[in-house]
Amino acid sequence: MLDTTLFVAFPYLAIGAAILGGLYRYFNDRFSYSSFSAQFLENRILFWGSVPWHYGVLTILVAHLLALLLPAQWGALIGAPVRLYVLEVTGLALALVAILGLVLLIVRRVSNSRIFSVTSTMDWVLLAALLVQVVLGFSVALFYRWGSDWYLHTAVPWLVSLAKLSPNITYVVSLPWIVKVHMLGGFLIIALFPFTRLVHLVSFPITYLWRPYLVVIWNRRARSRV
Repeated sequence: MLDTTLFVAFPYLAIGAAILGGLYRYFNDRFSYSSFSAQFLENRILFWGSVPWHYGVLTILVAHLLALLLPAQWGALIGAPVRLYVLEVTGLALALVAILGLVLLIVRRVSNSRIFSVTSTMDWVLLAALLVQVVLGFSVALFYRWGSDWYLHTAVPWLVSLAKLSPNITYVVSLPWIVKVHMLGGFLIIALFPFTRLVHLVSFPITYLWRPYLVVIWNRRARSRV
């Protein structure tokens, strides 16, 4: 019963919350579709945190998606031991880079009073969820080797069964608890997605193509001439 709740009900609820929450926010608070960048308040630590975080986590996500969308091709890619080993080492390195970047971003928000004051509760919830998720992913890759291979035969068919509306949890229920928590953490982040600043990832500023020009008028006092 617990496994069914966690690996069947929870994923569907998370996706439903993401879709409904995203639509509600879009139609009721469209101007909040922003990353709410604090770059003007502090830029140096932002650069050293944001760049490794984005490069690390996005590359890892692409690898997960490739295995999910192209399982046959992914299986052929990791068929050679050398390629599998290279992928494993690369994944560990990227996870470390992502963790370092995210920790710097958290330190930046804690140590800078101006940025701390504009950080919402949902920002902290999201940062905590992302940090836990990446640390779990690194731990899985470190302690349960060759994840590039067994992911293809456990998580991928489970996710495919969910997409086909015919969930089959036998692929994942026997996995170690840390792997299970990592899988569920992904759906938790999906559920949080529309209620955080991550929502800007699905916004496309195509309205700029036909939006009227903005007229900017400088309201500056003229200097008195001597």
